[in-house]
Amino acid sequence: MKKFLMASVATALLASAAAADVKVGMITTLSGGGASLGIDTRDGFMLAIEAAGRSDVSVVIEDDQQKPDIAVQLADKMIQSEKVDVLTGIVWSNLAMAVVPAATAQGLFYLSTNAAPAQLAGAGCNANYFAISYQNDNLHEGAGAYVAQEGYKNTFILAPNYPAGHDSLNGFKRFYTGDLAGEVYTQLGQTDYAAEIAQIRASGADSVFFFLPGGMGISFLKQYADSGVDLPLVGPAFSFDQNILQAVGDAAVGVKNSSTWSKDLDNAANATFVAAYQEKYGRLPSIYAAQGYDTANLLLSAIDKADVNDDAAFGAALKAADFASVRGEFSFAANNHPIQNVYVREVIKEGEIFTNKIVGTALEDHANAYVDECKM
Repeated sequence: MKKFLMASVATALLASAAAADVKVGMITTLSGGGASLGIDTRDGFMLAIEAAGRSDVSVVIEDDQQKPDIAVQLADKMIQSEKVDVLTGIVWSNLAMAVVPAATAQGLFYLSTNAAPAQLAGAGCNANYFAISYQNDNLHEGAGAYVAQEGYKNTFILAPNYPAGHDSLNGFKRFYTGDLAGEVYTQLGQTDYAAEIAQIRASGADSVFFFLPGGMGISFLKQYADSGVDLPLVGPAFSFDQNILQAVGDAAVGVKNSSTWSKDLDNAANATFVAAYQEKYGRLPSIYAAQGYDTANLLLSAIDKADVNDDAAFGAALKAADFASVRGEFSFAANNHPIQNVYVREVIKEGEIFTNKIVGTALEDHANAYVDECKM
């Protein structure tokens, strides 16, 4: 009986160790022109945590103000003072490049809800870094494939001059088979696009592909609609996000965009997510909210399988991706980036709300171009 009791106590202690509390540090953009992206990321993530009713997960949330130096300060504070186990939440790739390599070098896990630059998918990959969103190029690759399928031969392309902007145009060109009427990098945070629209008008283009997230996309779409340039627009989901669409209005209706997620994807997890998000926040979710929600559920699935302090076991539990994704089929490639479909959506109006519906699939079971460069 004594041996039995000792064994029972040992088992209980092991179970307690495996179920140790996990502290998450979320650094995201909650103010300024990109605030809606970070707010949706936070809200999607916290919706999943709250729905799970978990008392073993705590989340510290800070605003990076879309500034790399602030993001680095917050990461240092969370690692050194808050003693977080996991970092997440960064929207912008220049901020991710400032934070992620240092965090993973210190043994932390970083789960990306959005930013996933090429540098961290290839030679800079790390066993403790997981991109739950996509690899930055993916949606743009889908747009390039769609434009090629539609038979456009002379597309004008533009994006901001930062890591995700370069990934965007590289991704588009990887699957686009025509000529380029022009290729332009704008300033990050730019709001006046008169010069770029003049270039498009004079270029002889038969179509336009653009990646301008947040307030940049709102400004461009409105100015483009007012310009009278009547060329088909194609972009990634970021430029046709729920928040952007409400600000742009009718000018966006009918425009096609590429996405790994849409509110009308037909699976039970997505239906639950969309309904719960609307009920709690009084608005439709965006792709940023969907990715935040999936990231939280992936984290919870890993916590149930392994101790976060055991890097190998916890990494394997994350890699298993044993959760119900709002995107349906979901798995990780060898470099810890998703294998998933890239869809084509069309902007529509439902009552008084502008939103998207799926009209096709651009790429099926798509991974990324950098898998073979990753040697972890």
